Parts: sequence; structure tokens; C-alpha cells
Amino acid sequence: MILVADSGSSKTDWLLKLPSGEAKQFRTAGLNPYFLAEKEIVKILHEQATDMIAYAADIKEIYFFGAGCSSPDRHEIVTNALSQLFPKSYISVDSDLLGCAYATCGHQKGFCCVLGTGSNISFFDGEDIHAGQHGLGFVLGDEGSGTWFGKALITDFLYGRMPKEIGTSFDADYHITKEIVIKNVYQTSNPNAFLASFSKFLSKIRATDYAQTLLHSGLTEFIETNIKSYPQYSKYKCHFVGSIAFVFADELKKVCEQNDVHPGKIIRQPIHDLMDFILSREAG
Repeated sequence: MILVADSGSSKTDWLLKLPSGEAKQFRTAGLNPYFLAEKEIVKILHEQATDMIAYAADIKEIYFFGAGCSSPDRHEIVTNALSQLFPKSYISVDSDLLGCAYATCGHQKGFCCVLGTGSNISFFDGEDIHAGQHGLGFVLGDEGSGTWFGKALITDFLYGRMPKEIGTSFDADYHITKEIVIKNVYQTSNPNAFLASFSKFLSKIRATDYAQTLLHSGLTEFIETNIKSYPQYSKYKCHFVGSIAFVFADELKKVCEQNDVHPGKIIRQPIHDLMDFILSREAG
């Protein structure tokens, strides 16, 4: 059995390939080692993945691709946590960017962009990713991400900058106060996921001028800051992965066209494409 995971800061998708060829999918909270210690990851899996852990004795290989897994020390946090639950498995941990590149580019050259809770970009040369100077996280970066839009919505609401009707709707949905925001942003383990949760409101007000202006601003900032930092950006396709890219694909395509960016795949969850790539590679 092979288990593949695609983990962001908000959620982790798991896909288990059974010997019969059947695939079982599971979902847990995000397992970002920048925000979670080894013990916290183990606790989350014990609480949320009991059905998956039941297969532990038969799982031979685990391929985990996750946000925050871009350095050896972060790899170790996730590897050690998984080893406690799957002691008989070979475990490979890599960044979510590499997983996204496998799922979208395959063996072709191109750019892979993440637009989910956070945002990032890499260039894939057909074998390896070449990360740039991006991925600075929700405090300094994450342009065009759920976190970026969540921050914009919260600050516009708290500063009284939202159009009145939209502000009333936002208040009715979330009932947030300055105190609630400060507590969740500065005193909890997943502030980026908290901020990104508000980006769902954009779907509700999508047709409004306010939402369209905000979407255009955030997506343009992502392209200007991330994609255009590569001189050859117009030579290759830019693939996009994540909920923001998928839900707002029409707005994304429009902004790409305005900036001579050529979008390729736009997928919400790379897990199935990622499993296909891993199985093909292992068979080869």
C-alpha cells in the first residue's frame, strides 16, 4: 500500500492506494511544521485519522508533501511524527511546491503556483523545483492567498472601510471584534488558517464591485511579486493549485491575460494527480 499526503496550513488530503486498486481518501487538519510541534501533529492524527491509522501495518510507503516542509529540520518534525504512527513504513517528506509541480507539470518545465491558505511559486525544470525568494509567510508575504484576502476583509471591516451593506453581512456571518481577532492572530497556533477562513466570504459577495476590486488587487499583487520576478515567466505555462485559484479561476485567468501570463492547469486539490504521478514513477 502507498499513502500520499498533500498538506497545507488549513487541511491535509490523504490518499491510500489499496492492493485491489481501490483508493481511499481521508482528510485531517493542516500539518504545517512551522506552526505545529511533533507532539501536536501526532495528537491531530490520533484524533482525526483513526480510520487511516488502522491500515498502518500494511502501508509500505508514505509520500508527504506539505507547506512548511522546505528545510531538513522541518522535514524531521513531520517524519518523526509519522514514524510514531507508521513504524513499518518508508517515509518521504518534501515541500508542497514539489508535490504541486509533480501534479501539474509532470515531467514538463513550467511554473507551479500555490494559491490556497498561503501562496508560493517555484520553477520546475522537469525534475526538480527551483524555489525563488518567495514564500515569506502570512506576515511578510502570501500575496493573493486566502490569508491575504482574509486580512484585507478583516481590516476593512474593523476600520469601517467596507460598503455598508457588505459590512452588515460580514458582521452577521462572523460576529468578530478587535479582541477576537487579536487573540486568534497573536495567541493561537494557526493564525494563518484563522485569517484565511474569512476569505470564503468573497464567494458570497463575488458579484459586487468591492469583491472584484479586492480580487483583482490580490491576484495582481501575486503576479507582480511572484511570477514576474522570473524573467522567463512568459515562456512557460503557469499552473495553479489551491482553493483560491480554483474558486476564483475566472478572475485569475483575466488577471493572467492582462499580464502576459499563460495559465495551465488550475486545480483545487492535487492529491489525485499527485498519486498518479507517484504510482507512474514507482512503476517506472
